[in-house]
Amino acid sequence: MTAPNARERILPRLIDEEIKESFINYSMSVIVSRALPDVRDGLKPVHRRVLYAMNELGLMPGRPFKKCATVVGDVLGKYHPHGDSSVYDALVRMVQTFSLRYPLVDGQGNFGSMDGDGAAAYRYTEARLTRLSVEMLNDIDQNTVDFAPNFDDRLEEPRVLPSGFPNLLVNGSSGIAVGMATNIPPHNLKEVIEAVITIIDNPEIEPQALRKIVKGPDFPTGGYVYGRAGIADYQDTGRGRIVMRARAVIEEKESSSKSQIVITELPYQVNKAKLVADIAELVREQKLTGISALRDESDRDGMRVVVELKRDAIPRVVLNQLYKHTAMQSTFGVIMLALVPDVNTRQLVPKVLTLKQCLEHYVTHRHEVIVRRTQFQLDKALEREHILEGLKIAVDNIDEVIALIRAAEDTPIASTQLQTRFGLSERQAEAILNLRLAKLTGLERDKLEQELREVQAEIIELRSILESKPRRMEILKGELLKVSETYGDERRTEIVSDEGEFSIEDLIAEEEMVVTITHSGYCKRTPLSLYNRQGRGGRGKASADLKENDFIERFYVASTHTYMLIFTDDGRCFWLKVHELPQAGRNTRGKPIVNLINVTPDTRIRAIVVTKEFSDTEFLLFGTKNGTVKKTALSQYSNPRSNGIKAIKIEEGDELMDVAVTSGSNDVVLATRDGLSLRFHESDVREMGRDTTGVKGIELKLNDTVVGMVVIKREATLLVVTERGMGKCSEVSEYRVQKRGGKGIKTLDLTQKTGHVVALMEVVPEDELMLMTKAGIAIRSKVSEIRVTGRIAQGVKLVALDDQDMVMAVARVIPEDKDDGDEGAEGAGDNAGSTGGDSDAGPELALGDGE
Repeated sequence: MTAPNARERILPRLIDEEIKESFINYSMSVIVSRALPDVRDGLKPVHRRVLYAMNELGLMPGRPFKKCATVVGDVLGKYHPHGDSSVYDALVRMVQTFSLRYPLVDGQGNFGSMDGDGAAAYRYTEARLTRLSVEMLNDIDQNTVDFAPNFDDRLEEPRVLPSGFPNLLVNGSSGIAVGMATNIPPHNLKEVIEAVITIIDNPEIEPQALRKIVKGPDFPTGGYVYGRAGIADYQDTGRGRIVMRARAVIEEKESSSKSQIVITELPYQVNKAKLVADIAELVREQKLTGISALRDESDRDGMRVVVELKRDAIPRVVLNQLYKHTAMQSTFGVIMLALVPDVNTRQLVPKVLTLKQCLEHYVTHRHEVIVRRTQFQLDKALEREHILEGLKIAVDNIDEVIALIRAAEDTPIASTQLQTRFGLSERQAEAILNLRLAKLTGLERDKLEQELREVQAEIIELRSILESKPRRMEILKGELLKVSETYGDERRTEIVSDEGEFSIEDLIAEEEMVVTITHSGYCKRTPLSLYNRQGRGGRGKASADLKENDFIERFYVASTHTYMLIFTDDGRCFWLKVHELPQAGRNTRGKPIVNLINVTPDTRIRAIVVTKEFSDTEFLLFGTKNGTVKKTALSQYSNPRSNGIKAIKIEEGDELMDVAVTSGSNDVVLATRDGLSLRFHESDVREMGRDTTGVKGIELKLNDTVVGMVVIKREATLLVVTERGMGKCSEVSEYRVQKRGGKGIKTLDLTQKTGHVVALMEVVPEDELMLMTKAGIAIRSKVSEIRVTGRIAQGVKLVALDDQDMVMAVARVIPEDKDDGDEGAEGAGDNAGSTGGDSDAGPELALGDGE
């Protein structure tokens, strides 16, 4: 319907629709334009406008301060159409050393205190930019960021700052929008920059590896972060709960036998005056006992709150009461919410981010800044080259140029004639017409040519940067390292363990254990002290009451805090600590290992790796039945989940056969069922991630499979055993080194008499073997009884078999009669890093006769 004056239209509308639409518009305005920081520069619009306005006013470090009233007025009049208190409050916070870990504004005057005192009015205080904030604004005049019209379209303001360091993480942010809030803690500049550089070098880095670099929040007020679980939560998910504690020490008073608690650092954002008042009130209410006096001795040199204790008070108990009942222990609820530019629309969208995502968005932003800056500089250089080339033409033809200009009626005609005569552009002609006569001297001509050469070299350099992303990333890293070296400092906040966070192993004494695993999968641990040393020729002690045809196949000496990585046939990896194994006496079997990990009953254990630490310099080498091999850094297996992690991607029809620890410089031998073998250097296998398939280790014929993998680490021989019970040992040197992926060479001359190969293993004369047949017979023999022969020899008969029977498996046995028990127990610990069936340390312990 139309109003009587016909000048306005009134449209009928349901009130709920109008309120809904208006509130959504208001909400989005608060979210995007007021309360939340941008992930790229870590600033809200008001902070960005303050810094940009101060930059435009020339309030640079080393220059005189200007009244904050000037800054506030400039921001209000040009960029921020809100109240003056919103601008001044934002400016004050950027000055306060107890609010920002790295202040962005240098203030002169009263800007408040930790006691909750407010700043003086802006007509009294003065400000200028800090040197670090200049890094936020560097190159803003080189088209590095987008600009948008201000509120009245008179001016333009930056949508984001170039941000020479990751300010969102370094200084943190907090804000309440509509329906969402952000609360990001500050971090140490050096740590965050190191993490950015690490992500550039290794984009696939795991979050737990980043946690070793960015250890946690680093608050400007110092103190403690109490417990590490909250740090892992917010870094991995974007949300977490950080427990902060004041730094307090217990001092003995020299004049008396009484003690006092001295508080020197408080949790972030805790009001000191209110804390002192709260402690006094709790003492009056007798909720805190043992306190005789309370003083605030803080001065310009630092904070010092003294809590004097009564003579009979227990200092530690009083301190715990203070932590429990006052803000000396506070919680910081982390919500890593920030505005992220949408990939397609470039519109800002609020998202909860992990630590890694924050760093990745920053890298993307800085890379874009470098690209745009380089393109801007290239355009400028090309423009200057164009002018210089025109000037050079003029200088080379100066007499003709002067005559032409003198003959021209006016400047436009002279410009046109210059363009026509010498093929110049309008810009070049204009530069020639503006050329000073002083430029015609010989020295000036040389300078002109020198400048042209320099500009052309600069153009080549800038183009090479634009054509190479690795170069741009090196520039990015170099600039960040310079910021880190110039402005970085040590951590102020110390991260300590929480008693409530203690894991079970913190309550278990570190003790050497003998870990035994039988062929049928029973495992146990026994204190090393139970194995008495014996003299040479001793009989030993019974180690386990084993089932018939079962025997000890793997054995390690390891600490209770040592890790066991268990690999299954489907390519998964499970974690166990040695202290999680059942502790049992020498004469018990233990428990099935499959009952200790989350697997189905039909899962088969293929390999076990025992290690004390997850090193980047050691590797796990995987081998599968179909001839695939894969090498992955041991450090990538440092954090398996309860249901296991994927250790290797197994293709359909294949299965994991063995896993071994390597140093990166070992040789590997693969043997197949059809009697072929291939020895290659592990450097032929490139390092890969966990969730990968691997590469071809040996090329197999139809129906052939890999039956053994040996990583050569010591002086030993290679044992080959066949289905029909034949076996032979050969020197490793008989197997020449070849390239990975070949068909290999013969490892044994197969005939109907020998049958197919069933096992390849590395042995020494002291080892014993157990051969298991299809009919369920187990035959035990000594390696020393097998003579060493050539590589393709058939060897000797290890077991006499019936016509229908055949050898199905071969395992190395831990010998039960020890000849050298007196000297061996100490050295057995060297086996803590062994894998699979590597039981070469076994003969050194008196495990005894179990029969």
